[in-house]
Amino acid sequence: MSSVPEPILAFTQGDPAGIGPEILLRLLEEAPRDYVPVFYLERAAVRAIASRFPAAVARLSWGDDVAAARAIAAQGACLAIDPWRGAEPHFVEPGSPTAADARGAMAAIDAAVDAALARRVDAMVTAPVAKSTIARHVLPSFRGHTEYLAERCGLARYGRDYLMTFLAPDLTVALLTTHLPLRAALDAVEPVAILEALRLFARHVTGRLAVAAFNPHAGEDGLLGDEDDRLVRPAVEMARQQGIDVSGPHSADSLFARARRGEFAGVLALYHDQGLIAAKTAAFGQATNWTMGLPFLRTSVDHGTAFDIAGRGLADAGPLREVVLATLGRLGQRS
Repeated sequence: MSSVPEPILAFTQGDPAGIGPEILLRLLEEAPRDYVPVFYLERAAVRAIASRFPAAVARLSWGDDVAAARAIAAQGACLAIDPWRGAEPHFVEPGSPTAADARGAMAAIDAAVDAALARRVDAMVTAPVAKSTIARHVLPSFRGHTEYLAERCGLARYGRDYLMTFLAPDLTVALLTTHLPLRAALDAVEPVAILEALRLFARHVTGRLAVAAFNPHAGEDGLLGDEDDRLVRPAVEMARQQGIDVSGPHSADSLFARARRGEFAGVLALYHDQGLIAAKTAAFGQATNWTMGLPFLRTSVDHGTAFDIAGRGLADAGPLREVVLATLGRLGQRS
């Protein structure tokens, strides 16, 4: 038997009015586990759905000391830390997000980040949040976990020190830009950003990389635009000169199929939907969102808050299980 202790995974609740609390409790119903869970989860969110998950709720052990997580897990329970610090009581109504829910979602994220940066947990797994609700009520600049976590960790802008990456069973896709309007994302495609993204990508993924084209058919020799020759191709060539095994720009209409057949270990997409349509079509519910480049491992599910089914007992924890497996796999690669 291995003497290496089981890793501690910090799970955040996401928006408490979404399906995040429900999929956490569903995960808790399953055994055995080869990790130690810590839930950053509001009591108010649990109360809202407790009647549907009495066995899981009974296994929650409320506290605030992560050091106790292993002992609690050894007893078959799970440490739950309530991140809510508001002066007023918080009442959660599944499916109806409020300003208080946005504050609770951010409180859970911040508490888990603090634990991860202090090395009290080995990885952070996030449930989905409502970006617009957080931006409206808490942090106007908020565009998603990826950007916020990078900021909390002192990292730079798109394509440099961190990458939003999706791991599917037969496809790995990193995004040069993340949550930007398409016009702004295309304006952010610059040779330096591509080069620095490829440097980071190559440090984390072994094998040949590919870069998706800016234009259809990679510009068709200038007939369909000059951005591939002017912006993308020089960056790829500079990366090759620095020893990175990469090619491109490749026409995006066939590139992802080629990668799934094993021709490439990873694809750098230039903007959000270019990469995410491919990843989610290939493996929706099985893909893991991984923020590459953080000083700790952060992963997430590939779906949203699903407010339309929240609180109704319909949420599927299958995608979260896939994320846990991918997270444990990444931790194993680090050891």
